[in-house]
Amino acid sequence: MRKWLGLMCLLVLSLCLLGCKAGADGDEEQQNIVQVYYINRDETAIRAVEYQVTSVEKTEAVAELLTVLKTEPEENELKATIFSTIEIYSCRLSEGRLIIDFAKTYKDMLPTTEILVRAAIVRTVTQVEGVEYVEFEIEGESMIDYAGIVVGAMTSGQFIDNTGTEINAYEEVTLQLYFANADGTALVPVSRKVEYNTNVSLEKLVMEQLIKGPDTMDANPTINPETKIINVTVNDGTCYVNLDQTFLTQVYTVSSEVTIYSIVNSLVELDNVNKVQILINGESEISFRESMNLNTTFGRNLDLVEEKLPQGAE
Repeated sequence: MRKWLGLMCLLVLSLCLLGCKAGADGDEEQQNIVQVYYINRDETAIRAVEYQVTSVEKTEAVAELLTVLKTEPEENELKATIFSTIEIYSCRLSEGRLIIDFAKTYKDMLPTTEILVRAAIVRTVTQVEGVEYVEFEIEGESMIDYAGIVVGAMTSGQFIDNTGTEINAYEEVTLQLYFANADGTALVPVSRKVEYNTNVSLEKLVMEQLIKGPDTMDANPTINPETKIINVTVNDGTCYVNLDQTFLTQVYTVSSEVTIYSIVNSLVELDNVNKVQILINGESEISFRESMNLNTTFGRNLDLVEEKLPQGAE
């Protein structure tokens, strides 16, 4: 009897172990399932299709997903995101940033198609653990969009969800931007109309326009034009602007306050922004030009805004 009970216990234990292993394998398989984004035939939207990644290593998983995006999906109403005229030269992953270098033929796409391709690729590959940002290059040079602005690092969150809906690629908006006066000691308000892609947040658009600089002789730039935007997000009225370290290198004769508040005042003009936090490579414990600590949130400062004299006044 004892021998029989012992055998029964061993059998039950074996079944339990097998069940645990099967459950673990199932969990692992579930973790490898991602959403691959394809473009619809009309090139008006992207749609997600489940896919199970077989590669374990990060760069191999990225390569696998890019290969899948080149393959025609089973659904007839969808087509490959990376179609035949899009050639990828290389991919490199470093410190969470994936850089994809394309042949110059990438720019042959219509603007409306290109933004869908970009959104689909970014949304797909950022599901790989360790890929936080994606940057596009065209034959080794940072990609410039159709508005003449460097695209920079992208996250899936900055793309509006157009799944199942048509995309209105470009809209017009009037921004109130703040640049420097002639001697760099005060801010000058500049109203600018911009045709922008609706997949770009207004907060990022403001930053792009500030980095681009003024287009009038009455104002001067405040930010190093080589500055790259890592990401811009808004939470509970606070806009978090994450820039690369180039921002710390000032190339214009502008006071620290004017540079910081050109960003703050411009962003606070947006309805959803009340305060601004500036980060450098994700870090806030930074001193800007050894005079302003960035480890705080900044509110609007109208004291720095230069008052315009009435016409004819001296």
